[in-house]
Amino acid sequence: MRSRSAHSNEVLTYLTSWNNPGTAYDYDPAARKLVVSVFDVQPAYPGVADLVVEELEVPSHDGVMVPLSLIYKKGLKKDGNAVCFMTGYGTYGISATPYFSRRNLALLNQGVVLAETHPRGGSEKGQKWYRAGYQTTKPNTWKDFIACGDYLVKNNYTSPQHLIGEGTSAGGILIGRAITERPDLFAAAISNVSCSNALRMENSPNGPVNAPEFGTVKDSAQCMALYEMDALQHVKPGTKYPAVLCVGGMNDPRVVVWQPGKLAAALQSASTSGKPVLMQVNYDNGHFTEDKKVTFRNFANMYAFALWQAGHPAFQPSPVAVK
Repeated sequence: MRSRSAHSNEVLTYLTSWNNPGTAYDYDPAARKLVVSVFDVQPAYPGVADLVVEELEVPSHDGVMVPLSLIYKKGLKKDGNAVCFMTGYGTYGISATPYFSRRNLALLNQGVVLAETHPRGGSEKGQKWYRAGYQTTKPNTWKDFIACGDYLVKNNYTSPQHLIGEGTSAGGILIGRAITERPDLFAAAISNVSCSNALRMENSPNGPVNAPEFGTVKDSAQCMALYEMDALQHVKPGTKYPAVLCVGGMNDPRVVVWQPGKLAAALQSASTSGKPVLMQVNYDNGHFTEDKKVTFRNFANMYAFALWQAGHPAFQPSPVAVK
């Protein structure tokens, strides 16, 4: 939302949602009149008209109701065979507000169910919701995420053979602890530029400024909380872990590349599922990048890996003829 000019009270505002690419409006506060703006241009993205949105609340481990947003194409058969891409963050009080994503549309047009979780640690339900996934209460964040996955399986939106989990940056705590606590729930996981070794985060360049959010090893209670949220410390040998792709940026100043790297190495050594655990290092970007070519390649790799491992028929390797 922004003013049309310094000499006018008229406002140009832009509204979007999970299944709406967005509409620009002109608002006249004096007349209290909202009309579609002359600057509005409607894109013609394929498949948008077929998208369905469900806003749900599901019970978590302690009975607290957790918001869950689902987006999928019309005609979804709830037989457990659909691939589902479930993502979450739940940190710093950041809420997952509705927005339209062309990148997500690429998944939706492949028949993938998109699940946006709203775990504690965000601010979807206010300050108390944030503080309920903070430092010593951080386990609620990944347990809420797990509860959303269990709900999707129980109600046949997907199954453990087709469920993908994803977490980025501080969301690495969420996905890392979700797969170490419930490895049976996921077919694949993406741990993207992820905080995977919370106990050592404070020793990284960006670590001290994150201590107020996660805690410090200098305080005994907070140190134990950091241990609990540390995915690396909870990798157990002889466990059947899902397929995992860990992603790190060599020039990442926020989450040092050894954070996801150590998790990848531990999972490779411990997992007995026979599923691949890979480490992708981006040498041409950091935490993120504005270079669209690099960004598209990065997400294409993550999506292709996850859809392959979750059994999406369009992403299975072609059989090689044997002579």
